Amino acid sequence: MQTYILRRLIALVPVLLVVAVVLFALVRLTPGDPTSILLGELATEADRAALRRQLGLDDPLPIQFLRWTSDAARGDLGRSVFFKQPVTEAILARFEPTWLLTVYALLVATVVGVPLGTYAALRRGSLVDRLLMLGSLLGLSVPSFLIGLLLIWFVSVELRLLPSGGYRPLSEGPVGTLVSLTLPAMSLALTQVALVARMSRAAVLEIAEADHVRTAHAKGLRLRTVVRRHILRNALIPIVTIIGLSFAVLMGGTVVVELLFDLPGVGRLVIQSVLRRDYAVIQGAVLYVTLAIMVVNLVVDIIYAWLDPQVRY
Repeated sequence: MQTYILRRLIALVPVLLVVAVVLFALVRLTPGDPTSILLGELATEADRAALRRQLGLDDPLPIQFLRWTSDAARGDLGRSVFFKQPVTEAILARFEPTWLLTVYALLVATVVGVPLGTYAALRRGSLVDRLLMLGSLLGLSVPSFLIGLLLIWFVSVELRLLPSGGYRPLSEGPVGTLVSLTLPAMSLALTQVALVARMSRAAVLEIAEADHVRTAHAKGLRLRTVVRRHILRNALIPIVTIIGLSFAVLMGGTVVVELLFDLPGVGRLVIQSVLRRDYAVIQGAVLYVTLAIMVVNLVVDIIYAWLDPQVRY
């Protein structure tokens, strides 16, 4: 197991390098001059040139890239020219709502999607199965921001059950945090519930037709025992795969949802930094999100090896 994990860690290095190159290139190719935004339209060309030298934007792109990667390897992602603080501090100050929102939505998608998909597979061809699959198709077709708007209108405006926006940090109490994140999490989770349910149904159907499952039924085992020991246990690998992919989708989806629900997260920070051409914050925030997704993928790979030792080879 240790050798397998070490190989997976080594495999992350070239992936991270490719992400860094693409991210750096995209940021530098974005139209607009950050000095014009920082200094305003009335600034002279001499003032802009002096600021570009101060920020290192006059250096050749390979030099800028090497300087950024070497600093990032030491944990220094630069300093935000707009927030006047290190990029790491700016990201960590906003990482809590993004991380909690993603985990909340992922838990809802898993806890709801897997049982629904399993139940639909066990009732294959029935009216319940068809209704669940129709509902999942609708869930996949509706974007998260539209779901969020509908939830705000119905739950917050009409029923007045939950707040329509804002965030209460964990330091003020977990209950307030849970309440403030419920509507945003539901907006993100409904689409992933549909995806997890469909993939779980397909995985369970494939395993349910295997010979060892027929043998278990022939022995007279209860349906609950057969499902738990012989079906779900063998269907976990594709289910874990889709859950890991859902995490990446949810991390990306927080950008729109954070703006919609006025959450001070990393997604909102990225949008603000793009509008202000704050290169250091853009690169640092996207890099942090990429690292989080890579860590989750590593955890998924380790779960693979635990569920099926053959994966290690």
